[in-house]
Amino acid sequence: MFGRFLGLAAVIAVVSIGMAGVASRAPGSDVRAATEDDDGGNWTTERRRGGWDSSDSKARSPGGEVRLGRSGDSHFYADTNIDGTNVRMMVDSGASIIALTRRDAEAIGIDVDRLPVSGTARTAGGDVPMRTVMLDSVEVDGLEVRQVQAAVIDTDMGVSLLGQSYLSKLDAVNVEGDTMTLR
Repeated sequence: MFGRFLGLAAVIAVVSIGMAGVASRAPGSDVRAATEDDDGGNWTTERRRGGWDSSDSKARSPGGEVRLGRSGDSHFYADTNIDGTNVRMMVDSGASIIALTRRDAEAIGIDVDRLPVSGTARTAGGDVPMRTVMLDSVEVDGLEVRQVQAAVIDTDMGVSLLGQSYLSKLDAVNVEGDTMTLR
């Protein structure tokens, strides 16, 4: 269990750093600011200007906002719909892009072996191939983002990660106490 957690932590760090070049921002990109209240318990991500990609990739929301409760392991999880398939993901604001497990990628219908290896993630278990893919649609309770970049990580992370390639398209991501609000 500890080895699996350590491997997941290493993958998160590597994906966050390694995919920065893959998910490079275009001119006029969103500038997001993380702020911490004086008590150190809350953080907020807010839109400052511009857009990461085209306006077609902005979140569309009939409901307006989604509230996620903190899990017993202190993380936030979201039940997502990716290209028509339900996938449970851990929300990771530190990951540059969505990181999919091989199992989840194959459930979505991605032929992982046909994707070219676009980099390597260095984990506690060694170097692991990383393959990038563009997802048509990622939705969390009505907050839909189209054309979302993701990476398939060839290791047992245990859970896929909902990273900034989705979160940065939202108007706000707020955490207060044990509740995360996506807008």
